[in-house]
Amino acid sequence: MMNRQEEVAAALLAIGAIKLQPEAPFTWASGLKSPIYTDNRKTISFPTVRQLIVRGLTELIREKYPTVTLIGGVATAGIPHAAWVAEAMDLPMIYVRAKPKDHGVGNQIEGVVQSTDQVVLIDDLISTGGSVLGAVRAVEATGAVVVGVSSIFSYELPAATVNFARAQTLFDPLTTYSILVAIAAAQGNLSASELALLHAWREDPQAWSDRQKGAE
Repeated sequence: MMNRQEEVAAALLAIGAIKLQPEAPFTWASGLKSPIYTDNRKTISFPTVRQLIVRGLTELIREKYPTVTLIGGVATAGIPHAAWVAEAMDLPMIYVRAKPKDHGVGNQIEGVVQSTDQVVLIDDLISTGGSVLGAVRAVEATGAVVVGVSSIFSYELPAATVNFARAQTLFDPLTTYSILVAIAAAQGNLSASELALLHAWREDPQAWSDRQKGAE
């Protein structure tokens, strides 16, 4: 029987929100070659999957961050999931833009946040953590405390571990790269060589990408 992390990983694979192509890599916007591509925005179109995610995030937040008083969504992909989690937990919600608006009153945070709030921020995906940690800084500038960050999925990249540690911010994903790869392997969807490529990418994405570009 699958646990919560495995169920979510299997669901993401089933709807094509995450694709694995170790022998025909994707090219990310950064130019990095990668054996994995993630589009968790697709989850909003599948009620059963999004309900699974909301239940999982709600349980995780109650377990890890019991003092939470406010749920925050990181724009844009984290917003719908944060809204559903806030509704499930009967908590107020905010969302945080990547930068302040260039018109009006220049808000970066929409909604009401108090300096006494204990905030959990939700995003759909963590790669290096840069964007969500920018949201953490914006919220903490109000005087509120970000007790933790959660996401649907994490690539488990070493850079994210370093960046969250430097920011002294706790982070708990709903499911992870290693769990997803294990599920795909158990389903018989990966050969031994593909599995080896996937493990090598996580250890050093830049070196993996450079090797792929050199082979072209």
